[in-house]
Amino acid sequence: MPFTKVKWVQLPREIYGGHRVIEKIGEMCSRLGLRGIAGMVTGAKTYSVAGKTVEEILSEKYEVQNITVGQASKENLDKVENFLKEIRANFVVGVGGGSKIDLAKKASYDLGIPFISVPTTASHDGIASPRATIKNDDGISLSLNAAMPVGIVADTSVILTAPYRYLAAGVGDLVGNTTAIRDWELAHKLRNEDFSSSAYELSKYAAQSVISSVDYIKPGIEDSVWMVLKPLIVSGMAMSIAGTSRPASGSEHLFAHALEHLAPGKALHGELVGLGTIMMMYLHGGDWRKIRSVLRKVGAPVTAKQIGVDEDLIIEALLMAHKVRDRYTILGESGLTREAAEKLVRVTEVV
Repeated sequence: MPFTKVKWVQLPREIYGGHRVIEKIGEMCSRLGLRGIAGMVTGAKTYSVAGKTVEEILSEKYEVQNITVGQASKENLDKVENFLKEIRANFVVGVGGGSKIDLAKKASYDLGIPFISVPTTASHDGIASPRATIKNDDGISLSLNAAMPVGIVADTSVILTAPYRYLAAGVGDLVGNTTAIRDWELAHKLRNEDFSSSAYELSKYAAQSVISSVDYIKPGIEDSVWMVLKPLIVSGMAMSIAGTSRPASGSEHLFAHALEHLAPGKALHGELVGLGTIMMMYLHGGDWRKIRSVLRKVGAPVTAKQIGVDEDLIIEALLMAHKVRDRYTILGESGLTREAAEKLVRVTEVV
């Protein structure tokens, strides 16, 4: 049989990470060959934190137009895309946390223009992944194809100014890789799902990197930001290599998205992923206590009480998690029974 396999991978062409690298964004855009009008997507707070600086630097070589938006919703995505069309943007720069980055890279994908990622928090791996989480008109979070950034400017001195809670949430998102790759391997063995050993190992490395650094991740230390930021970028690239979010999104993310729907605004995405990872690692027969210990050390929530929801909502999220998307995980096709869900929250002490 002739060899017919084809693989297509997109990765960032340039990545700047570290102290005051935001000052290099103009140089990066020039080297990337970007021309014309830059459309900047940011928020009210993130504009003052980093957007204004980006605008001033890029204005030396480009015409910069910016739009300020809120959450990553279908309505706001339409606003961003209409804005970029109106100004005839040649490329888009996302400056902010998860929602601004998601809106910018999804708009970039839909409009076919390059995307530059400038994160102001290190709360999840979306800063470097070709996926965007957008809420539909019913408030349900959808994981959608998005543009891989051609460039990333991750300034640790900027990210350090964000509340420490966001950094701890980034740890939660990363430890989720430990169950995501187990789910992926399970789907490969039982369903013959496509599998990439290189993406698997990158995802595993990203999780283990932050776990091994956990004793040194503390508030107010710029080096701590770097210890979380680097594996988040690696995790995002693992998804691009795999051509799917599988390396970093499994049953723990299904639980997180279910609880986000049931209790919107109660916690950060990475916080919910971390909580879900504790329970899903138990189902996998892994060391769930170690996951809980890691999260505790960085100050991330490990109980429902800490995120402000009661036991009933945790159980309901567990019961609906397998329906969130068509993805085979340890939860199976039918999901957990109520009895199994109640036992899970009791044994793992998340309530």
